[in-house]
Amino acid sequence: MLRNFKWKIILVVLIAAGAVYYAFPPQEKINLGLDLRGGMHVVLEVDEAKLKDGSDKDSLARALEVIRNRIDQFGVSEPTIQQEGNNRILVQLPGITDRDSAVKLIGKTALLEFKVVSNNTEDLEKAKAGNVPAGYELKYLAGDEGGEEEALLIEKEASLTGESLVDAQVSRDSNGLPAVSFEFNLRGARRFGRLTSELSEDTKQGKPRRLAIVLDGVVQSAPVVQNKITSQGIITQRHGFNPKEAADLALMLRSGALPVPLEIVEERTVGPTLGKDSVEQGIRATLIGGALVVGFMAIYYLLAGLIANFALCLNLIIIMGGLSYFQATLTLPGIAGIILTIGIAVDANVLIFERMREEFAIGKPMKAAIRAGYQKAFLTIIDANVTTLITAFILYYFGSGPVRGFAVTLSIGIIASMFTALVVTRLIFDLLALNPKFKRLPMLQFIKQPAINFVSKRRGAYLFSIILVVIGLVAFFSKGEEGFGIKRNF
Repeated sequence: MLRNFKWKIILVVLIAAGAVYYAFPPQEKINLGLDLRGGMHVVLEVDEAKLKDGSDKDSLARALEVIRNRIDQFGVSEPTIQQEGNNRILVQLPGITDRDSAVKLIGKTALLEFKVVSNNTEDLEKAKAGNVPAGYELKYLAGDEGGEEEALLIEKEASLTGESLVDAQVSRDSNGLPAVSFEFNLRGARRFGRLTSELSEDTKQGKPRRLAIVLDGVVQSAPVVQNKITSQGIITQRHGFNPKEAADLALMLRSGALPVPLEIVEERTVGPTLGKDSVEQGIRATLIGGALVVGFMAIYYLLAGLIANFALCLNLIIIMGGLSYFQATLTLPGIAGIILTIGIAVDANVLIFERMREEFAIGKPMKAAIRAGYQKAFLTIIDANVTTLITAFILYYFGSGPVRGFAVTLSIGIIASMFTALVVTRLIFDLLALNPKFKRLPMLQFIKQPAINFVSKRRGAYLFSIILVVIGLVAFFSKGEEGFGIKRNF
């Protein structure tokens, strides 16, 4: 007979073992959100004063993608990046403590330009005197440490920009100092090759030509072009980048330039102390709620309640394992989702146990009562959980940040609770039923013979529910904006 349950036993053992493997130790396996772990909260706004006429309408959306690419490469776990209103971007970075690096990374434009340097000394002197020739601009290149800046007269229009870049990596210059090497795509390589070919020809004829490498309006270097360069090049500084500067620059160039100027209008750091308090309170609430549920089930349903409690513990382990496996982030609302899942998990068991009680009442034997109890409760359990699961999917699709955290934990919890209620507890009862001495399943019953016709009172219940909903809506909307949390004016 035991062979009939072999596949179920293997399935339960594998899932339980997998959940334990992924869930423990939880402090190392589960990512914590901004509200639990602390981190950076930054709001960026489009600097409309610096926008060029005719800017693309989708520039904010493209800026959002650029920021997302940068943060993904920066290695932030489960960041929140979303548009707010028509001209703002919200960025939340859990676990980030290096404020300066984070702010510089997400807000810097990183516009790379290659501009030809004029070799006309007379025009340079005129520009230094305040008479800049049309089509040119006066820029300064930082000198060696302690040295004077070098004045350069460069063309206003860039001969080539970083739009054609396909890669940028940290490297070393000829002096062994940190630098950034870059690589163009095929189109960019052709254009860069034509440009450097023309400049190198002048250099070979005794007229040294220089090409300024400009990043966000600042000249990084201006080397003399000796030979034709096609797909690859290198960005250097006279005094060299420090390793972190080179790494950040390479990252920004790889992720692309921001299509619109952005400025930081709100910035705050969520300290780990607040997160620690939230975690402790959340764990305390989970333990208290779980203890009350476990106590009630053990006292009221006796052996069946103990089996349900075992399934509940397995359910929590599966949730932790699921969060770890999918690399989801646990937030404070996510902890609320776990607490809610505790109630959902035992609800299915209560339905099954009450159905089994009814079968025992009409004299059915153990095996038949177990089978009938699960069969009759099956559709009700599926209906209740699937409708909740649909709601969780909607919350995840339309929500963001903590709302998604709640939806994720709730979804995993619902799936886990259906598995533990319909498979795990059923397997345990079926195994117990193999023992011929196990003939009854005692349970307490506070109401011996319920004689309330609930269906006949449904109209009154409908009316009462509608009245409560209307009162709640009126109370909420009568408060106006005071009914909302954090408000911003866009």
